[in-house]
Amino acid sequence: MTEVSFYHLQSDPIERALPRLLEKVRERGFRVLVRGATEERIETLDEALWSYRDASFLAHGRAGDTLDPAEQPIFLTLDAEGNANGAGVLVLTEDAAADDATAFERCLYMFDGNDDAALTAARTRWKAFKENDISVSYYQQTEAGWEKKA
Repeated sequence: MTEVSFYHLQSDPIERALPRLLEKVRERGFRVLVRGATEERIETLDEALWSYRDASFLAHGRAGDTLDPAEQPIFLTLDAEGNANGAGVLVLTEDAAADDATAFERCLYMFDGNDDAALTAARTRWKAFKENDISVSYYQQTEAGWEKKA
């Protein structure tokens, strides 16, 4: 059964928070599909995964490059459905489509708490998942990391 975790960004933007979260997901052996709604978001995340630390990077590919998606531990895409890299974890940014969320073991829904439209979209998505009997949890970003609130 799929579990959806909402990640409420408050201090760090997604391009700083997501790489640290993906490190933890990858340490647990999961492959990850990151879904965005705009090419700009995918480009920003692509760059962030290569450069977020001076001494390391997160290996990944993105839709439109020449790499085989099936070989990528992390794959960035605008595709509204599908699982090009056989991921167990789906990360949603920009309230990207999630009609196929139950095809993944975990779904991480990341939203900017400083954006009223993003807050409204997250609340709507939370309610929709709950109405469909999908397990949800909520984490809020703090200075020390993520704190589970619900």
